[in-house]
Amino acid sequence: MNKQQLANRIWAAANRMRMKIDSNEYKDYLLGLIFYKFLSDNEVNHLKSLGWPEEELPELVEDYDNEDMAVTIEDCKNSIGYFIEYKNLFSTWLKPDSTFSVGDLSLALNSFDRLVSPNYKHVYEKIFITLQAGLSKLGENPASQTKALKEIIKLIKDVPTDGSQDYDVLGYVYEFLIGNFASTAGKKAGEFYTPHEVAMLMSEIVADHHKNKQQIEIYDPTSGSGSLLLNIGRSVGRHIEDRNRVKYYAQELKESTYNLTRMNLVMRGIRPGNIVTRCADSLDEDWPMEGGEPLYVDAVVSNPPYSARWDQRDAEFDARFRDYGVAPKSKADYAFLLHELHHIKPDGILTIVLPHGVLFRGTPDDDGEGKIRKKLIEKNQIDCIIGLPANIFFGTGIPTLIMVLKQHRANDDVLIIDASKGFVKDGKQNKLRACDVKRVADTVRERREEPGFSRRVSRDEIRANNYNLNIPRYVDSSEAPEQYDIYATMFGGIPDAEIDRMDRYWRALPSLRGELFRPAADKPFSAVTTDDVAGVINRNKDVAALRAQFARAFEGFADDLHSRLIDNYGSVNDLQALYAIADDIFRRLEPIPLVDRYAAYQALSDNWQTIVSDIEML
Repeated sequence: MNKQQLANRIWAAANRMRMKIDSNEYKDYLLGLIFYKFLSDNEVNHLKSLGWPEEELPELVEDYDNEDMAVTIEDCKNSIGYFIEYKNLFSTWLKPDSTFSVGDLSLALNSFDRLVSPNYKHVYEKIFITLQAGLSKLGENPASQTKALKEIIKLIKDVPTDGSQDYDVLGYVYEFLIGNFASTAGKKAGEFYTPHEVAMLMSEIVADHHKNKQQIEIYDPTSGSGSLLLNIGRSVGRHIEDRNRVKYYAQELKESTYNLTRMNLVMRGIRPGNIVTRCADSLDEDWPMEGGEPLYVDAVVSNPPYSARWDQRDAEFDARFRDYGVAPKSKADYAFLLHELHHIKPDGILTIVLPHGVLFRGTPDDDGEGKIRKKLIEKNQIDCIIGLPANIFFGTGIPTLIMVLKQHRANDDVLIIDASKGFVKDGKQNKLRACDVKRVADTVRERREEPGFSRRVSRDEIRANNYNLNIPRYVDSSEAPEQYDIYATMFGGIPDAEIDRMDRYWRALPSLRGELFRPAADKPFSAVTTDDVAGVINRNKDVAALRAQFARAFEGFADDLHSRLIDNYGSVNDLQALYAIADDIFRRLEPIPLVDRYAAYQALSDNWQTIVSDIEML
């Protein structure tokens, strides 16, 4: 099931719940039921792998007097962490002779809590508490509640839960529901779901930083749906073959989204031993000390609530803040940043989404954000600032940025990127394209300077600006003003200055300008030499040479793709293959002028899911 098919199914299920449940609560019911379906299917697949035939599954009962059944129960609890009786399996509720009712679901959830292995409690304990508490809202009485529940179960029965999809199913459902029904959920608290493309950009930066590591620990102190953690894990997987060498730490204040984090990690096949989670306030209740020392990880990634209020009492004595200063009680942005910076290892990396105000609010003389900003600059810990397009987060048009920080850096400048112009309209939202994500990630990796897009700024220049980091001070991405030539408008002709501005074409195709334009003898204007402009261009010798150069560059490309994707289809790692093909395309295009290599990458990305689906069919 692709994303569009899944969206259609979830839309239908959500419509069934209209007039019964507040739209902000849709996700709690649907995500909980999808996760229970995953657990049921996971148990059935485990038992079948042990040789259980389909016709014997009805024998799955909680009967400890039956020695064989007792062994099976213990095997399930030790292997997958829980045991579900046959009558409580999601699939049995769909059978024609089923007498399923809302009470059966309630009993099944209670039974699940009871039959979780003690070794897996940290993963599964109270994970369905939100779903259990809200069943009564499905209708006025058990009969109406059962009817509504049956309709929802039928609609989500085909939702994929086997982890084979190249996207995060629960995260996508969560994003879809917020975008369509709950765009104001959490708005007062400044909480906004991290779009997949933003998560991918952050993940690419982290993955490249740790590309030579064979084991990595990552932490999100405001984990929400867990999508940021999952994206990092997937991106790191390009470099680490064994995904069980990635350990996930997550902390979340809201119980419902804390449970969603756990659901998401489990559904993506993460080993329970690699999942460490807490339901607590990250600023008030820092991660438990281990041997008297705080938790240190390789990477921290987060999208904390913007400008939230926080309790700053005694914060000046806290190890996280005392060397930098204390964030204002009405704006916790720097409190989250310093909390996260405190938890990365000396060679670690932090990527965090923040509002633009953190770049310029306050002055270095204040005991607040300006002072903290100065300390971070002087300690040489701000590596990169990436300005994102406005209106890319559901429920807010607040312009945001990604800040990248490190404990220790080899360089002492700050790379500032204005990526605010790179997006496509997607309904009411702006959306980063795959080519936008790759362009920014490549710029960060190469610390590349590009006029109007990126620049390495020295600390001396930042000091001269009183530690104000506002992006337009350093990178001017504004478009050149439209110029009008009154003489040309009145008397005709094309101003030579306008033709000169197309210099990149004349350098690549030297003979073409002379064939298209005839300069005036005594005026800075030119006339077009022909009515058949397209014909002249197509017949030009330099254009023909460019086409031939392009064709030569891609000689053997089709054979390489066949070898990589078809001959070896059984061992294709889709993310590794995508980036390997992209690198090959970039290498082939390197000497060719005028061709936008990121447009070529976008074409590859647009077709990649179809390619992956074909490989899966093979």
